[in-house]
Amino acid sequence: MRILKMIALPLALLSPATAFAEPATLYKNPQCGCCEDHAEHLRANGIDVTSIATHDLTLKRQEQGVPMGLVGCHMMVIGGYVVEGHVSAPVVKRLLREKPAIKGISLPGMPIGSPGMDGSAYGDQRDAYDVLLVLADGSTRVFQSYR
Repeated sequence: MRILKMIALPLALLSPATAFAEPATLYKNPQCGCCEDHAEHLRANGIDVTSIATHDLTLKRQEQGVPMGLVGCHMMVIGGYVVEGHVSAPVVKRLLREKPAIKGISLPGMPIGSPGMDGSAYGDQRDAYDVLLVLADGSTRVFQSYR
C-alpha cells in the first residue's frame, strides 16, 4: 500500500488537469459558445481561466497591440502575453515555459479541429493551421503547425 501511495502522488502531479501557476483572462463576445468551449479545454488542462464577456474586443485588442490580421475568435492575456484565438493548452504552456521576447501568439480565424472548434457538428473534419508568434514589430513566424 505504501508503494502505491509513493507512485500515485507523482502521477497525480503529472496529470494534465494539474493547476498551472499563471492565471489567465479570456475576453470573448457574450454570444459566442465556442469561446467558452475553449476556456473549458484550458481549464481541463490546468490553466486557471476567467472568462469576461465584452462587446469591446476590438478595443481590448488595440490595447494589447494585436494586429487585426491576426485576430481569432477571442483574446486571452496570460503571463504578460496575449493569446489570440483557439490556441491549445499545451501550446500556451510551451509559450510560458520558453518565455520568448514577443507580444504573444495567435491562431487567426476559427480553424475546425482546434480546441473549442472540435464539436460533433464538424464530424471528422480537421483544418490544417499554424499558431503564430507575434513579434514586437507585429511580424509573425510559425510557432506550432497542425497538419
